Amino acid sequence: MLGQGLQQDTTTQSTTCNDKIDSEKIFVTRSFLPPIEEYNKYTAKIFNNAQLTNQGPLLLELEKRLSEYLKVRNFQYVTNGTIAIQIALKVLGIEDGEIITTPFSYVATTSSILWERCRPVFVDIDPDNFTIDVNKIEEKITPKTRAIMPVHVFGYACNIDGIQKIADKYNLKVIYDAAHAFASIYKGRSLVSYGDISTCSFHATKLFHTIEGGACIIKDDEISKKLNLIKRFGHNVDEHICLGINAKQSEFNAAMGLANLPYLSNIISTRRDISNLYDKLLSGYVKRPKPQQDLEYNYAYYPVVFKDEKQLLNVFKTLNEHNIFPRRYFYPSLNKLPYLKEYQECPISEDICSRIACLPLYVGLQPKQIEYICSLIKKSL
Repeated sequence: MLGQGLQQDTTTQSTTCNDKIDSEKIFVTRSFLPPIEEYNKYTAKIFNNAQLTNQGPLLLELEKRLSEYLKVRNFQYVTNGTIAIQIALKVLGIEDGEIITTPFSYVATTSSILWERCRPVFVDIDPDNFTIDVNKIEEKITPKTRAIMPVHVFGYACNIDGIQKIADKYNLKVIYDAAHAFASIYKGRSLVSYGDISTCSFHATKLFHTIEGGACIIKDDEISKKLNLIKRFGHNVDEHICLGINAKQSEFNAAMGLANLPYLSNIISTRRDISNLYDKLLSGYVKRPKPQQDLEYNYAYYPVVFKDEKQLLNVFKTLNEHNIFPRRYFYPSLNKLPYLKEYQECPISEDICSRIACLPLYVGLQPKQIEYICSLIKKSL
């Protein structure tokens, strides 16, 4: 059985008929929750020592354990994945100029760049795995270019070697938006270990979550020390050292991370089983991203691409009528956001965004439900 031993979701019990499935709402994801008594063991420590935030003992323990799990140095836990990008830009001294990035991502990638008063320069995507097309980056570099910000979209690896070669040639920083990449391994290393800084998200919808949360993994020790200051208002006690902001995370969020971490291998294996069943049932009906060689995938999402937008909308209509709610990840293509000052053409991203969706994927989703979802998709097609 999928996710054996992890059936904490009482609303997704195994079903015996389509009527029962139709009576339940199946969303694109459902947050994993550990047994409440295990979470309470950590919260009891918070009540005992009365430290709720300000780099408390549970936060420091989580940073240490995640560093060990990922086999990385300079792991900085922060309040969310968006502010992780913002302080990454700040700590690298990027306060204006152009950032080369992808139009195929969640809006936070672009909004973080704009919020820090930089200009996003969009490079179209690879049609096979939907990451930034490394062959189109160099033509977009100008004297104003300060950094490259690719996204390991859906947990698939960007062309890391090609991106780093370009960055070295033009003396550019590389900041990876690795919000989807936690637990993916590329060429024997954690995917979040590449670049000058990689940023993570531990939002409740993610593979591994701390309710809300994020992280920066920093290549340079001195930059890491500075980022540690920036996330704590830029001061140590009464010594004010640099401009900072509040990106400190609470002990209760850290407690959720510590309680979830022991289940991570089972979470990934369960999601792999679900994805393999989808693969079997939908083979020949939809297009799937092509994973890179040397990638150990984390099964963060299950994206599918339909023939066109009309077909996608027909499938959505059918699924929604049966209380099944996939999501259009990602829509629209970010180069078409209405508040951008200019339009930058990215035809491949615009095309993929019009016909891609992510299907339900989470611990507790049962084989009968997956079979039913796939039967409805086939029927709609």
